[in-house]
Amino acid sequence: MADELDELIDFLSNSSPQVRGAAADIVRGLTGDSDGLRSLAARADRALPALLRLLASVGAGGAGEAAADSLVNLSQDGDLAARLVVLGAVAAAMDVMVKRGGEQPKLARSLVMLLVNLTQVESGISALLQVGDEKVQGLYVAKLVRSFCRSSCDSEDEDIFEHIASILVNISKVEAGRRILMEPKRGLLKQIIGQFDSTNQLRKKGVAGTIRNCCFEADTQIQNLLSIAEYLWPALLLPVAGKKIYSEEDRSKMPPELANALSHEREAVDDSEIRERALEAIYMIVMQDDGRKAFWSVNGPRILQVGYEDEEDLKVMGAYELIGSLVLPLNFGMSIFTVLHLNNEYFAFRITYCVSSHLQSS
Repeated sequence: MADELDELIDFLSNSSPQVRGAAADIVRGLTGDSDGLRSLAARADRALPALLRLLASVGAGGAGEAAADSLVNLSQDGDLAARLVVLGAVAAAMDVMVKRGGEQPKLARSLVMLLVNLTQVESGISALLQVGDEKVQGLYVAKLVRSFCRSSCDSEDEDIFEHIASILVNISKVEAGRRILMEPKRGLLKQIIGQFDSTNQLRKKGVAGTIRNCCFEADTQIQNLLSIAEYLWPALLLPVAGKKIYSEEDRSKMPPELANALSHEREAVDDSEIRERALEAIYMIVMQDDGRKAFWSVNGPRILQVGYEDEEDLKVMGAYELIGSLVLPLNFGMSIFTVLHLNNEYFAFRITYCVSSHLQSS
């Protein structure tokens, strides 16, 4: 079996396109189970370069797609992902996506998923950010954001670039990635926020996570964040505003982008992780004086009060309460976050909620 597998890997570099294609299909099948993955991982020194060459070769066609699928499966292993980064897999994936992604949507989708795996490791994030080369730094990210924002589709099956959402979360875990996304001249974060309206839950969750991660820079970037407040506040507050219609008095204290949305009943954001990420981002913003003032100016406390009344997830409730402890006078905060639940099990005012564990990078 070992000799057969070595021969199969050799066929990936055969001069015949038919032989290369057949070999790539077999390798893709092997990466579909744990035994095959282990066998190929043991031969990574030969298998990974061969698959990358096949991926990048012009006219690879179906063989290129099979190679991409194989690399996606193999790169789920962190050690193999790091080795792929050293071999130039990030640059290869971006180059092929730009040149052939439009003609081969299945290939483009696989390449995005490959980049998701590669940016799970630190070296992969640095390669995608192009750290160290000021002339091109951020170029790959800008291309990905452009594809992400131009390709939104109501059908998740047809959304080729939906997994870019996960890449954005990965790169925004590091300061260099946040800095690129938040640079005003690029306007990338503003574009990303626009995708929160998508019906695709993967996109919504990725946008929420990316915003939340970027808000770790609120202490130095608060003005940049507030410069896109027209887009930022709806993305953060509407998911945690509950389903109720707000009174005319409440809406009169809000900007139009919030008041209009809260003038009618809405579908709740069922994903508790999205609600929690939105609240964590709000918390980091209101920790800053200017952020707190901006929050009050859009009637944010009232929105959280109403949203809290409908909340049932204990962890998300803790995130509401954490903000309440920061922005509300004690007696007012108690009336919002305690009295509402004096008649049930949620009467404890949990200001002891652990900030350090609550705000670890996701």
